[in-house]
Amino acid sequence: MNLDTETLRKIAHLSRLELAEEDEQKMKDSLSSIITWVEKLSELDTTGVAPLTHLTQEINAWREDVVANILPREQGLQNAPLHDGLFFRVPKVI
Repeated sequence: MNLDTETLRKIAHLSRLELAEEDEQKMKDSLSSIITWVEKLSELDTTGVAPLTHLTQEINAWREDVVANILPREQGLQNAPLHDGLFFRVPKVI
């Protein structure tokens, strides 16, 4: 498929791209080859092929959400630059 300059400029505008006039022909050739390649996919017989909802058949292995004190507070705060004994101290952000 060949693109005309008007269509290329519309695509560039919608994509928020600024194309110099000297780059338009190169971009038209590139986009035309991409569209031609994608059009070849329509030649495939996809009858009976279910659409993908996920790329793999992997299923998440969820762990139980169990509350536990794995790291003691004192050990968690020992490398903090500022703390008040209970919490991290951070600069106020407004």
